[in-house]
Amino acid sequence: MGPIIIIVLFLVLISIKQVNQYERGVKFTLGKFSGMMKPGLNLVFPIIQSCKKIDIRTKVVDVPEQDAITKDNVSIRINAVVYYKIFDASKAILEVENFQYAVSQLSQTTMRNAVGEVTLDELLQKREMISNKICEVLDKETDPWGLKVENVELKDVTLPDEMKRVLARAAEAEREKLAVITKAEGEVKASEDLKKAADTLSLNPTAVHLRTLETLNDISADKSNTIVFALPVEVFKAFESYGKKKD
Repeated sequence: MGPIIIIVLFLVLISIKQVNQYERGVKFTLGKFSGMMKPGLNLVFPIIQSCKKIDIRTKVVDVPEQDAITKDNVSIRINAVVYYKIFDASKAILEVENFQYAVSQLSQTTMRNAVGEVTLDELLQKREMISNKICEVLDKETDPWGLKVENVELKDVTLPDEMKRVLARAAEAEREKLAVITKAEGEVKASEDLKKAADTLSLNPTAVHLRTLETLNDISADKSNTIVFALPVEVFKAFESYGKKKD
């Protein structure tokens, strides 16, 4: 009886499987799917039953750098990161041979297709929108596999050296354009202010004298050899009246 008891105990021990909290077990009986194993100790009969444990925590797929062509025919290299988790462990085992490899390959093709539908400017300016679009496509395609794609992040967009130089020249030209526009707007504003000042002074002769005195004060502060004499406007008017009387 001793050897029999030992054999029975051995079979019982090897038939108990532990499933951790972050795992789910897929049980097979005679090769057929027979149920799920929840966290804790689970009984699996040797020979006729087997199990496969699946980690259901969020996984990260680093999509390798890919060559892609944008809608406006610009060649770039781009990579991304995909976050997903398993919501149905049985589908992840039964519906796809290797879900990790399948997600990686699907991510690469989806990313290239998404890049091909936008221009380079849209790719650089609307990266978050494109990432969300890729995430939606992946989530829909992986749903039959029991996977939930939570997020996609486009990491680096690498441009050819020639395109980098073109963009640099375009940016410089844009800055020069803005500088010319700003200078022109400033000159227009200054001319408008001068016109308003001239109109105001022409209506008040006293203001003209005050402005003349202020100008003289500014000139005297400059220690140069140039001396400027300013005559009031009335002096010229007096000479003009004298000439008319003499005639």
